[in-house]
Amino acid sequence: MTESTHSPRHDSRFLKALRREPVDRTPIWLMRQAGRYLPEYRAVRARAGDFLTLAGTPELACEVTLQPIRRYDFDAAILFSDILILPHEMGLGLHFVTGEGPRFHRPLDSVAAIDKLPRPDPNDATGYVMDAVRMIRRELPASTPLIGFAGSPWTVATYMIEGGSSKTFSRAKRLLLQHPEAAERLMTHLAESTADYLVAQVAAGADALMVFDSWGGALSPELFRRFSLNSMARIVERVRAECPATPIILFAKGCGSQLEALADTGCTALGVDWTTSLADARARVGDRVALQGNLDPTVLTTRPDVIAAETEKVLADFGDGPGHVFNLGHGITPDVDPEHVQVLVDTVRRASERPTA
Repeated sequence: MTESTHSPRHDSRFLKALRREPVDRTPIWLMRQAGRYLPEYRAVRARAGDFLTLAGTPELACEVTLQPIRRYDFDAAILFSDILILPHEMGLGLHFVTGEGPRFHRPLDSVAAIDKLPRPDPNDATGYVMDAVRMIRRELPASTPLIGFAGSPWTVATYMIEGGSSKTFSRAKRLLLQHPEAAERLMTHLAESTADYLVAQVAAGADALMVFDSWGGALSPELFRRFSLNSMARIVERVRAECPATPIILFAKGCGSQLEALADTGCTALGVDWTTSLADARARVGDRVALQGNLDPTVLTTRPDVIAAETEKVLADFGDGPGHVFNLGHGITPDVDPEHVQVLVDTVRRASERPTA
């Protein structure tokens, strides 16, 4: 495995903060920073015609990845893709329905269907993603890190079993409860496939990795640990063994009670949503991991003075010392004014500036 441990990105604010090293100011990037709130994104999306064409065309994925970097000069870029690309390439038939979001033509409707799932070769089945990573890496400023990502096995499984988005996750949770052995086979299969996919992103040029467990908070603590946490720990173990220099961030939304267990996986950093105080999180995980977060995205829909004040509260909540990457507590929403994001970025840079030894 080739990793650029001494690239210009090595001393970037973002990677230094993940290593809990002192920085001159808190680095900032935003989940879904490439997206519908930007007019330039909407123009490319319209040109693509549909989301899968946008995500599946390396030149277009590269362009929308670069747009927020050009506009705001964020401290990191994140690959433009989707967490459901992997199950799509397992043959489930991803498509998007207006007003409903992602759907699968062939959801997992039986234990037998689980056991027939293929393990995609990431450089073959998802070669277009790796081409996008290579293209983005060439086009990005040499000093700007690129984040690769995937969905957590549990979160991805919810879509595979439910056939799309869900508010109750009843089918997916029923599988865990009624067929736990089959559910564990599914989580193991998804963990190994996801690790393959992430390691390939590093080989293509990703400087850091993130795993999104958007629906971990839907599970009881017992089910979370058995099915979501264990599968993410397996991914971290694989990535650390094969890409030891690459930091990996875990973000489990609604799982503030599980921070210690998440830190125990050996990950580099934890994303924290707005329902957990950064000061509390820091006190609980100590110096084991960096923390990322955690402004409520709704703040960006308010007035500039409110945005500035709430941003300063997040910085104060983390406090002094290394190991903080500023982000939202979840993805930016499409109704946000791009000028409000500029207020956020300017406030983080002004309020977090500090001398470094």
